[in-house]
Amino acid sequence: MLKAKVIRMNLPADRRVLAVSDIHGTPDYLKAVLAKAGFCRDDILFVLGDMLEKGERSLETLRLLMDLSATHTVHTLCGNCDDLVVGFVDGREELSWEFFDYYLRHFGRRCTLVQMGMEAGLTEEECMDQERLRAAVAGPFEREFRFLRELPTIIDTQNIIFVHGGVPSAEHMEELESWRCMKNDDFLSQDTHLEKWCVVGHWPVTLYREKIPCANPLISREKHVISIDGGCALKRDCQLNLLIIPGGPGGDFSFVAYDNLPDVTALDSQAGSTDSINIRWGKNTVEVLERGEEFSRCRHLESGRVLDVLTAYLWEDRGEVRCEDSTDYRLPVEPGDVLKVVERTSRGILAKKDGVTGWYFGRVRD
Repeated sequence: MLKAKVIRMNLPADRRVLAVSDIHGTPDYLKAVLAKAGFCRDDILFVLGDMLEKGERSLETLRLLMDLSATHTVHTLCGNCDDLVVGFVDGREELSWEFFDYYLRHFGRRCTLVQMGMEAGLTEEECMDQERLRAAVAGPFEREFRFLRELPTIIDTQNIIFVHGGVPSAEHMEELESWRCMKNDDFLSQDTHLEKWCVVGHWPVTLYREKIPCANPLISREKHVISIDGGCALKRDCQLNLLIIPGGPGGDFSFVAYDNLPDVTALDSQAGSTDSINIRWGKNTVEVLERGEEFSRCRHLESGRVLDVLTAYLWEDRGEVRCEDSTDYRLPVEPGDVLKVVERTSRGILAKKDGVTGWYFGRVRD
């Protein structure tokens, strides 16, 4: 396995520092969140990896970041999804034919390599021929692959470590395996305590939240870890988070976020839940007690909780029934609140308010 590529630098105190992660082929989200923050040439932007894959505009996202890097101060790191793309072309042994056979077919046009192959003149089906695809993209996209090959795994500054997945320690980081720094699942739940702040992506923050779905950055002051992946291209209620890092002592972290969900205005008040559940990926096996056309009564097997789940959110996986991210949380709402619509139903709307997802059963004005 390749060792981590570590870059060390000191950040100037007089420039604003921003961090974004897991764009996953959504260039409009990136443009919008940067505009919302007033991103300019005086700022320093860290992109913490996984700019590619799972979105149908990954190649466009890559080129956008390459162009931004030429005109602004942008430091892009490698994520596990970005690493797969260059690893395929380089024919790295740890990435098997069987893996890519599944990967290319499963993601299709949401795969950067397929997007490259089709731009090079192949059909989507011809992109499933790995040798043909590798030959088709290696030359025409050398500029893009050179950019990806040069990406660091870790950027270590005087106060903050930037990495896609996470690191066990700030010591001897050059000896770490790069893949384990990129694909470091469930990093915040590990017994890791760092003296410096560590800003990471990779693991959508809603996965850490057992009760209430929330896509806002998660800050652990005890562990000195900030997790910022808002679930772009993965979650229906996703958002792209842009962390704003304080320039001097005494400041606090803040953020702006963007999603493309439509807005409505609440007309009625609603009290929030006092007890709820957030059923999320990896812990989403359910038993269907009563299947309905729009909603199905389900028991969440891990918790035993019974709730109504949108029937369209259910699917079967190797004999088990699973569901998309689901909740019974009721948002606290006052008249005039602006809500983001995730789903419209006959009962009400599944909505987001200030990054938090839940149900609202009152009237709305579009």
